[in-house]
Amino acid sequence: MSYLIGIDLGGTNIKIVVLSNDGELLDYITCETADADRSWAETIKRNVRQIQTQRGQPACHIGIAAPGLAAKDAKSIAYMRGRLEGLEGLIWTDLLASPYPVFVLNDAHAALLGELWQGAAKGHSNVVLLTLGTGVGGAVLADGRLLKGQIGRAGHLGHISVDSDGAPDIVGTPGSLEEMIGNYNIAERTAGRFNSTRELVEAHLNRDTDATRIWLRSIFHLAAAIASFINAFDPELIVIGGGIAQAGPALFEPLAEYLDRFEWRPMSVRVPVRIAALGDRAGAIGAAYYAMLEAKL
Repeated sequence: MSYLIGIDLGGTNIKIVVLSNDGELLDYITCETADADRSWAETIKRNVRQIQTQRGQPACHIGIAAPGLAAKDAKSIAYMRGRLEGLEGLIWTDLLASPYPVFVLNDAHAALLGELWQGAAKGHSNVVLLTLGTGVGGAVLADGRLLKGQIGRAGHLGHISVDSDGAPDIVGTPGSLEEMIGNYNIAERTAGRFNSTRELVEAHLNRDTDATRIWLRSIFHLAAAIASFINAFDPELIVIGGGIAQAGPALFEPLAEYLDRFEWRPMSVRVPVRIAALGDRAGAIGAAYYAMLEAKL
């Protein structure tokens, strides 16, 4: 039976899915990235070889999701600095010795495609995805097409400015959304009181007034950004994933209240906000789906 392999190469973990052609999950593998010793490429190669040996034939489609900007020919990641040394320019078809092309795309783009195929965005043509975690990732589906832009930069929604007087973020954007709600700077944002967003939310739920103030201010900025995305892209749906989305009602209830104030709703059209359905499998599932779509072009 023919099958697909989707791989999501993250900074901490590698997620690998084996899927049927209609998206049924046949197998799911996770392993450490081990970026420090640069063994991630060999780990992926070994796992793909083992999957194909067990199934008695090569996968008909293999897709790779990874951080960075994907090359226009979808054969590699063209730009990724700071971690995963060796990822830039790596031709995955050659590495995996695949008889078929291996297609590569940005990890947030892949997460949106995964949700489109098998998750919260299924059946929609205009969707904005946000991933709230260590940083803030994003992707946009417009009239059924994934927006990539000139160099693959489209969808970096965490780097839009919500405070033009704020400090520059990692790409130079002043007061970016990522700076306001990303987990990576939580200690700085809370004057050292909390080491994770989970701790901040727990304190908020326990009626710590300072924690509540900080948490609601973060959601205020998130709502302002989402209202801007709605004006810019006119989506049918906003999908929110990532670890911070697991805050559940503590996130989504105040977010809805702020959007009642900020969202432009001509003809009483309100854009629903949903939690992502696929969890940490979204990127790998989306990578497999992307490979299948690209192979048909």
